[in-house]
Amino acid sequence: MRKTIVLLLAMVLVIALAACGQGNSGAGGDSKGYVGISMPTKSSERWVHDGDNMVKDFEAAGYKTDLQYGEDVVENQISQIENMITKGVNVLVIAPIDGESMTKVLEKANKAGIKVISYDRLIRKSPYVDYYATFDNFKVGVQQASYIEEKLGLKDGKGPFNIELFAGSPDDNNAGFFFNGAMSVLQPYIDSGKLVVKSGQTKFEQAATLRWDGATAQARMDNLLSAHYSNAKVDAVLSPYDGISIGILSSLKGVGYGTPVKPLPIVTGQDAELASVKSILAGEQTQTVFKDTRELAKKAVEMAEAVLEGKEAEVNDTETYDNGEKVVPSYLLEPVSVDKSNVEEVLVKSGYYTKEQLGL
Repeated sequence: MRKTIVLLLAMVLVIALAACGQGNSGAGGDSKGYVGISMPTKSSERWVHDGDNMVKDFEAAGYKTDLQYGEDVVENQISQIENMITKGVNVLVIAPIDGESMTKVLEKANKAGIKVISYDRLIRKSPYVDYYATFDNFKVGVQQASYIEEKLGLKDGKGPFNIELFAGSPDDNNAGFFFNGAMSVLQPYIDSGKLVVKSGQTKFEQAATLRWDGATAQARMDNLLSAHYSNAKVDAVLSPYDGISIGILSSLKGVGYGTPVKPLPIVTGQDAELASVKSILAGEQTQTVFKDTRELAKKAVEMAEAVLEGKEAEVNDTETYDNGEKVVPSYLLEPVSVDKSNVEEVLVKSGYYTKEQLGL
């Protein structure tokens, strides 16, 4: 009997210790805090980098992390965030799939005393967004369009040239900034006739690509080519993102572009994804805009540390990003235009890619 009691007491002690350990892990144990990181999808290379970089930086700074990907399903992302709230995170870093879908879940976060940082994409229609870390999104579009302007010689009066326009996902607040930035450069040339959009599709709603999907872009480009370019050539395509650019290029090559007789048009992009950088080096995609997600991750960590310590985070924009409920204090990082001429200087020397990865 005595042995049985001792064994039972030992078992109770083990279970109690295990329960204590489990409770501490949920609250971050000896960590400085518990951070929930909600990313939109793994289908885009850049979001994988974003998630990995933030986990590395937060954990190096002493925080426990929970990284989840919604895989472009809004309901998944909301459910994952609700689960993070239940687990007891202290701060949420969210890159929303749909910028307007977070209102109710952020009300729950606010009631639980959880701070919220909008990451790269702006969370709209909620007063419970404390800060926004992103790049200068208007400038991204300006860089894409300025590249087209330069390579076609539009400033020198050359033209007319045929161009088609693509935009990002209509549920992503950034997509409008990219498109408006680009059109601030291109619209005067369209108005003067130096740039001709043969499809007539010059509005954001006409050019938008739901979920930034390359296959959707390819199908649209197929339709544009068959309807408007049987007896004409495309000289440039404004593409806001590398994944869309790949779809556009597949469509163009499918009807004979990419030969000495019928060279590919200028095709822009964004995010410097590995496949697209290799495409640039191979002479297919022409340009991309590099946004160093390592720096964006660092900025998100700095913002999280500030809010958890009850301090104000560093920002450099307090006017631009009105989410429909408030102007969200923001920090905008600088994007960099990249083409074949500066791939090594910008992407290799910074350590973002190795020569071996790029086949250099």
